[in-house]
Amino acid sequence: MSPGTTPAARRLPAVDALRGFALLGILVVNSTQIMDPYAAEGFREPGAAFVDGFALWLVKAVATAKFYLLFSFLFGYSFTLQAASADRAGANFTARFLRRSLGLLVLGVAHAVLLYTGDILMAYGLLGLVLLWARRISPAAAVRTACWIYGVFGALLTGLGVLALGVPDESGADRARIAAAVAAYRGDAATVVQANLDRFPDALLGIVIMAPGILAAFFVGLAAGRRDLLGHDRTSGGRLLRIAGVGLVVGVPGAVFYASASQGPLDERWQFLGIGVGMLTAPALSVAYACLLLLLLRSPSGDLAVRLLAPAGRMALTNYLAQSVIMTVLATAYGLSLYGRIGTATLMALVCAVFAVQLAFSTLWLRRFRYGPVEWLLRVVTLAGRPGGNPGR
Repeated sequence: MSPGTTPAARRLPAVDALRGFALLGILVVNSTQIMDPYAAEGFREPGAAFVDGFALWLVKAVATAKFYLLFSFLFGYSFTLQAASADRAGANFTARFLRRSLGLLVLGVAHAVLLYTGDILMAYGLLGLVLLWARRISPAAAVRTACWIYGVFGALLTGLGVLALGVPDESGADRARIAAAVAAYRGDAATVVQANLDRFPDALLGIVIMAPGILAAFFVGLAAGRRDLLGHDRTSGGRLLRIAGVGLVVGVPGAVFYASASQGPLDERWQFLGIGVGMLTAPALSVAYACLLLLLLRSPSGDLAVRLLAPAGRMALTNYLAQSVIMTVLATAYGLSLYGRIGTATLMALVCAVFAVQLAFSTLWLRRFRYGPVEWLLRVVTLAGRPGGNPGR
């Protein structure tokens, strides 16, 4: 689901753990966009240290475009849990979901303007309405719809990338934007907000570009939720392993090509084709990651993995926004003004530390409270009233 959690009658450890795992990938990708002006503008940094260039290459290959698909799959899956919860309560699910979507949209706008323009909540608030409209679709039809949406989208991007091979690279003229961005984000609070407002149209364009992938993942999640695939270990370990193997075989070459076109060693003229191939093959790696984590959850270490990841997944909306707060305070004039001053290798070490703190905080919070603070607020909006006994147990 969205980075928020669902008030269902039962918790699904696999869903919560997957969502917690996806939080790490989201933090890895978003932190580079928040802290690195070259990554944010889509340029290679001239003179970057090898270790930093390689670290960013790994981010592109391993994480970029993979984890928002996993999050979107979980949004679709949890949509079915929300519908079941409303049915059990005898409530109007349409009204609930519309209020929830509005809450996500408002949070997303505030997030994009005040913190980070690469927001996903606006997309979920808007595109979730498609799920509401198509909620009675059969699982098989939902999967076919997803394949068509993403297949056409990926093929189109790849085709445009091929055409772009013949277009001269004129990105050098745009590097002045980097200097302007650095000045704005290191300026003061007002210049930070103004820079985000200037980029807001790009955030809306990003929703349009990401919409096919998000919708496709929504529909796959809807189909999986209808079949309760994560509720009762319906898929055998052998099948999960085979699916993960196929996903890696398909996804790894695409990810390597995308990272190489984006960060090198391929020439920059390959960048748009790399984006197309990377997007076309990203779902394969997303599926592989999910299957491998599900296998881990069934292993002797599964209970430990659930204890570590599931609390963060239950508080995913709070943690998602907290990640942006932390990174924005570090990067901009809100705090330390480190924008463009930290190499990617150092940044990834910081990311690990931030995520470790979030894992510990989520566990401690949920020992006392039933919902994360932002989850509780969104639940108030969804139910149009204060939930009983919340935020405490």
